[in-house]
Amino acid sequence: MDFRKSGELLKMKWQSVLPQQCILLMTCLLMALEAVPIDIDKTKVKGEAHAEGEKIENPDTGLYYDEYLRQVIDVLETDKHFREKLQTADIEEIKSGKLSRELDLVSHHVRTRLDELKRQEVARLRMLIKAKMDSVQDTGLDHQALLKQFEHLNHQNPDTFEPKDLDMLIKAATSDLENYDKTRHEEFKKYEMMKEHERREYLKTLDEEKRQREESKFEEMKKKHGDHPKVHHPGSKDQLKEVWEEADGLDPNEFDPKTFFKLHDVNNDGFLDEQELEALFTKELEKVYDPKNEEDDMVEMEEERLRMREHVMNEVDVNKDRLVTLEEFLRATEKKEFLEPDSWETLDQQQLFTEEELKEFESHISQQEDELRKKAEDLQKQKEELQRQHDQLQAQKQELQQVVKQMEQKKLQQGNPPAGPAGELKFPPPGEHKVGDAPSHPAGGDQPLPPGHVQEPAARTDHVQVHP
Repeated sequence: MDFRKSGELLKMKWQSVLPQQCILLMTCLLMALEAVPIDIDKTKVKGEAHAEGEKIENPDTGLYYDEYLRQVIDVLETDKHFREKLQTADIEEIKSGKLSRELDLVSHHVRTRLDELKRQEVARLRMLIKAKMDSVQDTGLDHQALLKQFEHLNHQNPDTFEPKDLDMLIKAATSDLENYDKTRHEEFKKYEMMKEHERREYLKTLDEEKRQREESKFEEMKKKHGDHPKVHHPGSKDQLKEVWEEADGLDPNEFDPKTFFKLHDVNNDGFLDEQELEALFTKELEKVYDPKNEEDDMVEMEEERLRMREHVMNEVDVNKDRLVTLEEFLRATEKKEFLEPDSWETLDQQQLFTEEELKEFESHISQQEDELRKKAEDLQKQKEELQRQHDQLQAQKQELQQVVKQMEQKKLQQGNPPAGPAGELKFPPPGEHKVGDAPSHPAGGDQPLPPGHVQEPAARTDHVQVHP
């Protein structure tokens, strides 16, 4: 196989790395080079075909460092040496960190770009830390200490991307993605318990007649939701044939597992990943859930989809790399479970939680409500104290203003002009004028002349001699 084709296949596998475990997928890149091509006329299949060369967007992994992970993968993919080493590496070399040491041999341009990406990620994390600490009005942040909580990079060296960074990124992504489904299940269980808790709390507010009416309505909706067509076992022949006929528009009598695999390998990388598998269950889910129906919960539909995908992965994915190869798929179609599967129990047929779990959950909710209530009371007390201090200051201000006013009135009564804030006079006392002001009465006297009295001209003194 020439290098160009190897590179294209490698690129396709790198692009599918994000929704799966990063360590195991690196090994799977090698398997992609040996995938069996299947010729099929996709013009007969329903739906729009993907244009050649069209970029298929990968779904978000849900990791808080998703963008950083994607960018590192894109940059590493551009280095010829690293691609070649990856093709010959086995899973143990990847897990042991041996592959990460090959980072020392990549081109200077790639290392420079990786250094830049790491500095940007560290800056982003520091901003998140600062925003979080600012929200609680904390000061004196120790960013270096707080960065220890992030396990996908080496915080001790925030400026350069080293082999340790690649090793930590791979291990963190692997661990986080392994726990992702578990976390989703836990969140869904809490969601269902909260629904039941709120329903029971609402019933407590009703009188007996309304409560019975509400209970009857609830049971009726449960019955209506459970009245749906049979759901085929996920991954069984009946389930896949239904997709083949209704979604692909092909003759069910001509069902062929190889062709089916190729049809639903949307990005043509030789694997069925988790998202491609989940898309196969849409027809089954539509039998149970309709967004227009009040009794159907779309959150439950997504949980059902997740359960179906996990079940198929457990049955078909032999090496547990969260990818289904053509060989694994064909081997699964030869099992008895594929032809004669057990019935599939939907969520409405299962007990999602026990009464003990619900009581524990409600106790936790009650504790949280008490804490919030206490915080609210403390905040109210602080508000009242601030208001009291404000009122006190306002009263003091009014008292001072009243004292100043009384002092000014007293000065006016004593013939002294009131003073300004700095002690300056607000207007000049009698007999004093500002420069340039004309006198308000005739010269030679401080008082105006009485009516009818003519002022005599002043005697000239410039030529008068005074003799002894």
